[in-house]
Amino acid sequence: MALGSNVRHGRHGGPRRVLAAAVAALADHVTVAAVAPVIVTAPVGPSLRRYANGAVVVRTALAPDALLALLKAVERGFGRRRGRRWGARVLDLDIVLWSGGIWRGKGLAVPHRGFRGRDFVLLPATRIAADWRDPATGLTVAQLYGRLTRPRPLPKRGVPKAATPGKGP
Repeated sequence: MALGSNVRHGRHGGPRRVLAAAVAALADHVTVAAVAPVIVTAPVGPSLRRYANGAVVVRTALAPDALLALLKAVERGFGRRRGRRWGARVLDLDIVLWSGGIWRGKGLAVPHRGFRGRDFVLLPATRIAADWRDPATGLTVAQLYGRLTRPRPLPKRGVPKAATPGKGP
């Protein structure tokens, strides 16, 4: 599961503390098996505030749709209001992977549709679940992160031969 926050909470404090409080709130309902160190990242979309991002591995008998309902309730408990996509938020909780593989339901797809392209999800996940496999690609979380972040050569600039200095047609 991925966690994110970029708004201070009146009781819990800054985003890092919001994530710690969210993990504690989750532990009231599921078994928290592992917690990744929090990283700070630039926002995606219109938000101007930096995000605290993390990941947790939880154990639960809940099906993904029931787990999503629990996550939405925890978000509401932290003052999360539905609003602009990628806007500032006190708490964002997402199911990224599930030990049962692929799951599709109303308003939920597991694996999370965008996780493969998000370093702020993959980096924390590599700290606690590097060997978990994406059921759609067969790649591990570590391999997905490596593919996303590997250096790529700059595109070659095409210079027509006739335009090369000192060379005639």
